[in-house]
Amino acid sequence: MKKPAANSKTLGKFSGQLLLVGAGKMGGAMLDGWIARGLAPRRIAIIEPQPAKSVKALTRRGVTLNPKKGPKAKAAPAAAIVIAVKPQTAPEAVPPLGLQVGKSTLVLSIMAGRTLGFLQDRLPAGTAIVRAMPNTPAAIGRGITVAVANAHVSARQRKLATDLLAAIGKVEWVSDEGVIDAVTALSGSGPAYVFLLAEAMTKAGIAAGLPADLAGRLARETVAGSGELLHRSDLDAATLRQNVTSPGGTTAAALQVLMGPAGFDELLTKAIAAATRRSRELAG
Repeated sequence: MKKPAANSKTLGKFSGQLLLVGAGKMGGAMLDGWIARGLAPRRIAIIEPQPAKSVKALTRRGVTLNPKKGPKAKAAPAAAIVIAVKPQTAPEAVPPLGLQVGKSTLVLSIMAGRTLGFLQDRLPAGTAIVRAMPNTPAAIGRGITVAVANAHVSARQRKLATDLLAAIGKVEWVSDEGVIDAVTALSGSGPAYVFLLAEAMTKAGIAAGLPADLAGRLARETVAGSGELLHRSDLDAATLRQNVTSPGGTTAAALQVLMGPAGFDELLTKAIAAATRRSRELAG
Protein backbone atom coordinates (compact mmCIF):
# COMPACT_ATOMS: atom_id res chain seq x y z
CA MET A 1 0.00 0.00 0.00
CA LYS A 2 1.36 3.39 -0.98
CA LYS A 3 1.92 6.00 1.72
CA PRO A 4 0.89 9.63 1.17
CA ALA A 5 3.86 11.61 -0.14
CA ALA A 6 5.50 13.93 2.32
CA ASN A 7 5.56 17.63 1.50
CA SER A 8 8.92 18.69 0.03
CA LYS A 9 10.58 22.08 -0.12
CA THR A 10 11.43 21.79 -3.81
CA LEU A 11 11.14 25.55 -4.47
CA GLY A 12 13.34 26.72 -1.61
CA LYS A 13 16.25 27.46 -3.95
CA PHE A 14 14.20 29.31 -6.57
CA SER A 15 15.97 32.51 -7.56
CA GLY A 16 14.64 35.48 -9.49
CA GLN A 17 11.03 36.59 -9.63
CA LEU A 18 7.95 34.50 -10.31
CA LEU A 19 5.05 36.39 -11.88
CA LEU A 20 1.61 34.85 -11.43
CA VAL A 21 -0.97 36.25 -13.84
CA GLY A 22 -4.38 35.38 -12.44
CA ALA A 23 -4.88 34.30 -8.83
CA GLY A 24 -8.34 32.77 -9.03
CA LYS A 25 -9.15 29.25 -7.83
CA MET A 26 -6.44 27.43 -9.78
CA GLY A 27 -3.86 30.20 -9.61
CA GLY A 28 -4.57 30.64 -5.90
CA ALA A 29 -4.15 26.90 -5.29
CA MET A 30 -0.78 26.99 -7.05
CA LEU A 31 0.24 30.03 -5.03
CA ASP A 32 -0.54 28.28 -1.73
CA GLY A 33 1.34 25.21 -2.90
CA TRP A 34 4.43 27.17 -3.92
CA ILE A 35 4.73 28.87 -0.57
CA ALA A 36 4.19 25.55 1.22
CA ARG A 37 7.04 24.13 -0.86
CA GLY A 38 9.46 26.80 0.25
CA LEU A 39 9.12 29.57 -2.34
CA ALA A 40 9.89 32.87 -0.60
CA PRO A 41 6.86 35.21 -0.82
CA ARG A 42 9.17 38.14 -1.64
CA ARG A 43 9.99 36.41 -4.92
CA ILE A 44 6.34 36.36 -6.03
CA ALA A 45 4.48 39.08 -7.91
CA ILE A 46 0.79 38.71 -8.75
CA ILE A 47 -1.36 40.38 -11.37
CA GLU A 48 -4.99 39.99 -10.28
CA PRO A 49 -7.62 42.76 -10.70
CA GLN A 50 -9.95 41.19 -8.12
CA PRO A 51 -7.71 39.54 -5.51
CA ALA A 52 -9.26 37.44 -2.76
CA LYS A 53 -8.65 38.40 0.86
CA SER A 54 -6.20 35.51 1.21
CA VAL A 55 -4.16 36.89 -1.70
CA LYS A 56 -4.20 40.41 -0.29
CA ALA A 57 -3.04 39.05 3.05
CA LEU A 58 0.10 37.66 1.42
CA THR A 59 1.37 41.18 0.80
CA ARG A 60 2.18 41.31 4.51
CA ARG A 61 4.57 38.41 3.92
CA GLY A 62 6.32 40.11 1.02
CA VAL A 63 4.24 39.20 -2.05
CA THR A 64 3.92 42.05 -4.57
CA LEU A 65 0.34 42.56 -5.73
CA ASN A 66 -0.40 44.29 -9.04
CA PRO A 67 3.02 45.87 -9.74
CA LYS A 68 2.84 49.46 -10.96
CA LYS A 69 2.68 50.01 -14.71
CA GLY A 70 3.57 52.97 -16.82
CA PRO A 71 6.16 54.33 -19.24
CA LYS A 72 8.72 54.81 -16.47
CA ALA A 73 8.16 51.40 -14.89
CA LYS A 74 10.71 49.21 -16.66
CA ALA A 75 10.01 45.61 -15.75
CA ALA A 76 12.95 43.30 -15.17
CA PRO A 77 12.73 39.88 -16.79
CA ALA A 78 11.01 37.28 -14.62
CA ALA A 79 12.51 33.86 -13.99
CA ALA A 80 9.08 32.35 -14.55
CA ILE A 81 5.68 33.64 -15.63
CA VAL A 82 2.64 31.50 -14.84
CA ILE A 83 -0.48 32.39 -16.82
CA ALA A 84 -3.65 31.32 -15.01
CA VAL A 85 -6.25 33.68 -16.48
CA LYS A 86 -9.46 32.66 -18.22
CA PRO A 87 -8.70 31.70 -21.84
CA GLN A 88 -11.11 34.30 -23.25
CA THR A 89 -8.98 37.08 -21.73
CA ALA A 90 -5.76 35.72 -23.22
CA PRO A 91 -5.63 37.92 -26.36
CA GLU A 92 -5.41 41.01 -24.13
CA ALA A 93 -3.52 39.51 -21.18
CA VAL A 94 -0.66 37.69 -22.92
CA PRO A 95 1.07 40.23 -25.25
CA PRO A 96 2.04 42.72 -22.47
CA LEU A 97 3.85 39.92 -20.65
CA GLY A 98 6.48 39.98 -23.37
CA LEU A 99 8.06 42.98 -21.62
CA GLN A 100 9.02 40.67 -18.74
CA VAL A 101 10.31 37.80 -20.85
CA GLY A 102 14.08 37.43 -20.88
CA LYS A 103 16.40 34.89 -22.48
CA SER A 104 16.02 32.47 -19.57
CA THR A 105 12.36 33.13 -18.68
CA LEU A 106 9.99 30.17 -18.51
CA VAL A 107 6.37 30.87 -19.45
CA LEU A 108 3.98 28.29 -18.01
CA SER A 109 0.34 28.46 -19.13
CA ILE A 110 -2.55 26.55 -17.57
CA MET A 111 -5.16 28.18 -19.82
CA ALA A 112 -7.52 25.64 -21.35
CA GLY A 113 -7.59 25.60 -25.15
CA ARG A 114 -4.75 28.07 -25.69
CA THR A 115 -2.08 26.30 -27.70
CA LEU A 116 1.68 26.67 -27.76
CA GLY A 117 1.27 28.30 -31.17
CA PHE A 118 -1.14 30.88 -29.76
CA LEU A 119 1.37 31.80 -27.06
CA GLN A 120 4.38 31.80 -29.38
CA ASP A 121 2.60 34.23 -31.71
CA ARG A 122 2.08 36.71 -28.87
CA LEU A 123 5.39 36.45 -26.99
CA PRO A 124 8.96 37.25 -28.09
CA ALA A 125 10.57 34.83 -30.54
CA GLY A 126 12.43 32.02 -28.82
CA THR A 127 10.40 32.16 -25.58
CA ALA A 128 10.48 28.91 -23.58
CA ILE A 129 6.81 27.92 -23.15
CA VAL A 130 5.10 25.05 -21.35
CA ARG A 131 1.39 24.41 -21.80
CA ALA A 132 -0.25 22.47 -18.97
CA MET A 133 -3.70 21.03 -18.29
CA PRO A 134 -4.50 20.60 -14.57
CA ASN A 135 -7.83 19.59 -13.03
CA THR A 136 -9.93 20.84 -10.13
CA PRO A 137 -8.65 18.49 -7.38
CA ALA A 138 -5.63 20.80 -7.58
CA ALA A 139 -7.56 22.93 -5.08
CA ILE A 140 -6.66 20.37 -2.39
CA GLY A 141 -3.25 19.45 -3.77
CA ARG A 142 -4.55 16.22 -5.35
CA GLY A 143 -4.75 17.23 -8.98
CA ILE A 144 -3.14 15.64 -12.01
CA THR A 145 -1.53 17.87 -14.62
CA VAL A 146 -0.30 16.98 -18.09
CA ALA A 147 2.31 19.28 -19.63
CA VAL A 148 3.91 19.76 -23.05
CA ALA A 149 6.88 21.98 -23.87
CA ASN A 150 7.93 23.87 -26.97
CA ALA A 151 11.36 23.41 -28.51
CA HIS A 152 12.93 26.26 -26.53
CA VAL A 153 12.42 24.72 -23.06
CA SER A 154 15.68 23.51 -21.50
CA ALA A 155 16.07 20.58 -19.11
CA ARG A 156 16.43 23.04 -16.24
CA GLN A 157 13.25 24.88 -17.23
CA ARG A 158 11.38 21.61 -17.60
CA LYS A 159 12.36 20.68 -14.04
CA LEU A 160 11.24 24.11 -12.83
CA ALA A 161 7.87 23.63 -14.56
CA THR A 162 7.54 20.22 -12.92
CA ASP A 163 8.30 21.70 -9.49
CA LEU A 164 5.78 24.52 -9.99
CA LEU A 165 3.04 22.15 -11.15
CA ALA A 166 3.79 19.56 -8.44
CA ALA A 167 2.50 22.09 -5.93
CA ILE A 168 -1.04 21.09 -6.95
CA GLY A 169 -0.56 17.36 -7.48
CA LYS A 170 1.09 14.86 -9.79
CA VAL A 171 2.63 15.83 -13.13
CA GLU A 172 2.84 13.91 -16.41
CA TRP A 173 4.67 15.04 -19.57
CA VAL A 174 3.79 14.37 -23.20
CA SER A 175 5.75 15.21 -26.34
CA ASP A 176 2.75 15.59 -28.67
CA GLU A 177 0.56 18.62 -28.03
CA GLY A 178 -2.16 16.94 -30.08
CA VAL A 179 -3.05 14.62 -27.20
CA ILE A 180 -3.88 17.54 -24.87
CA ASP A 181 -7.45 17.56 -26.18
CA ALA A 182 -7.88 13.95 -25.02
CA VAL A 183 -6.19 14.85 -21.72
CA THR A 184 -8.71 17.66 -21.29
CA ALA A 185 -11.54 15.22 -21.96
CA LEU A 186 -10.25 12.56 -19.56
CA SER A 187 -8.62 14.24 -16.56
CA GLY A 188 -9.58 17.88 -17.13
CA SER A 189 -13.31 17.15 -17.34
CA GLY A 190 -13.00 13.90 -15.37
CA PRO A 191 -13.91 15.25 -11.93
CA ALA A 192 -17.37 16.11 -13.30
CA TYR A 193 -17.83 12.46 -14.31
CA VAL A 194 -16.97 11.32 -10.78
CA PHE A 195 -19.32 13.88 -9.23
CA LEU A 196 -22.05 12.71 -11.63
CA LEU A 197 -21.41 9.15 -10.44
CA ALA A 198 -21.99 10.21 -6.83
CA GLU A 199 -25.09 12.14 -7.90
CA ALA A 200 -26.47 9.15 -9.82
CA MET A 201 -25.70 6.75 -6.95
CA THR A 202 -27.61 9.04 -4.60
CA LYS A 203 -30.66 9.08 -6.87
CA ALA A 204 -30.48 5.30 -7.31
CA GLY A 205 -30.25 4.81 -3.54
CA ILE A 206 -33.34 6.94 -3.03
CA ALA A 207 -35.16 4.96 -5.71
CA ALA A 208 -34.19 1.77 -3.86
CA GLY A 209 -35.86 3.08 -0.68
CA LEU A 210 -33.12 4.93 1.23
CA PRO A 211 -33.78 8.30 2.88
CA ALA A 212 -32.33 11.07 0.68
CA ASP A 213 -29.83 12.35 3.26
CA LEU A 214 -28.52 8.86 4.00
CA ALA A 215 -28.27 8.00 0.30
CA GLY A 216 -26.27 11.19 -0.26
CA ARG A 217 -23.84 10.46 2.57
CA LEU A 218 -23.36 6.85 1.48
CA ALA A 219 -22.68 7.84 -2.12
CA ARG A 220 -20.28 10.65 -1.15
CA GLU A 221 -18.23 8.55 1.27
CA THR A 222 -18.18 5.53 -1.04
CA VAL A 223 -16.83 7.55 -3.96
CA ALA A 224 -14.36 9.45 -1.78
CA GLY A 225 -13.15 6.34 0.06
CA SER A 226 -12.83 4.29 -3.11
CA GLY A 227 -10.85 7.08 -4.73
CA GLU A 228 -8.48 7.21 -1.78
CA LEU A 229 -8.07 3.42 -1.86
CA LEU A 230 -7.24 3.60 -5.57
CA HIS A 231 -4.77 6.41 -4.84
CA ARG A 232 -2.95 4.51 -2.13
CA SER A 233 -3.09 1.00 -3.57
CA ASP A 234 -0.44 -0.56 -5.79
CA LEU A 235 -3.20 -2.49 -7.58
CA ASP A 236 -4.81 -1.23 -10.77
CA ALA A 237 -8.47 -0.28 -10.98
CA ALA A 238 -9.53 -3.51 -12.70
CA THR A 239 -7.96 -5.65 -9.96
CA LEU A 240 -9.53 -3.58 -7.19
CA ARG A 241 -12.91 -3.97 -8.90
CA GLN A 242 -12.46 -7.72 -9.18
CA ASN A 243 -11.50 -7.92 -5.50
CA VAL A 244 -14.88 -6.43 -4.54
CA THR A 245 -16.82 -8.74 -6.85
CA SER A 246 -17.83 -12.17 -5.56
CA PRO A 247 -19.13 -14.56 -8.22
CA GLY A 248 -22.91 -14.59 -8.18
CA GLY A 249 -23.08 -11.86 -5.55
CA THR A 250 -24.73 -8.45 -5.38
CA THR A 251 -21.80 -6.58 -6.92
CA ALA A 252 -21.66 -9.02 -9.82
CA ALA A 253 -25.38 -8.46 -10.45
CA ALA A 254 -24.86 -4.70 -10.61
CA LEU A 255 -21.75 -4.94 -12.80
CA GLN A 256 -23.59 -7.18 -15.24
CA VAL A 257 -25.81 -4.17 -15.94
CA LEU A 258 -23.07 -1.54 -15.86
CA MET A 259 -20.67 -3.51 -18.05
CA GLY A 260 -23.26 -4.85 -20.48
CA PRO A 261 -24.20 -3.52 -23.94
CA ALA A 262 -24.54 0.29 -23.94
CA GLY A 263 -23.17 0.23 -20.40
CA PHE A 264 -20.60 2.25 -18.51
CA ASP A 265 -17.61 1.52 -20.77
CA GLU A 266 -19.44 2.44 -23.95
CA LEU A 267 -21.00 5.57 -22.46
CA LEU A 268 -17.69 6.87 -21.10
CA THR A 269 -15.94 6.18 -24.40
CA LYS A 270 -18.60 8.23 -26.20
CA ALA A 271 -18.49 10.96 -23.55
CA ILE A 272 -14.71 11.38 -23.68
CA ALA A 273 -14.77 11.33 -27.49
CA ALA A 274 -17.38 14.13 -27.42
CA ALA A 275 -15.32 16.16 -24.96
CA THR A 276 -12.18 15.63 -27.08
CA ARG A 277 -13.96 16.92 -30.20
CA ARG A 278 -15.24 19.95 -28.32
CA SER A 279 -11.77 20.72 -26.97
CA ARG A 280 -10.39 20.72 -30.53
CA GLU A 281 -13.21 23.02 -31.66
CA LEU A 282 -12.53 25.48 -28.84
CA ALA A 283 -8.80 25.47 -29.57
CA GLY A 284 -9.52 26.31 -33.19
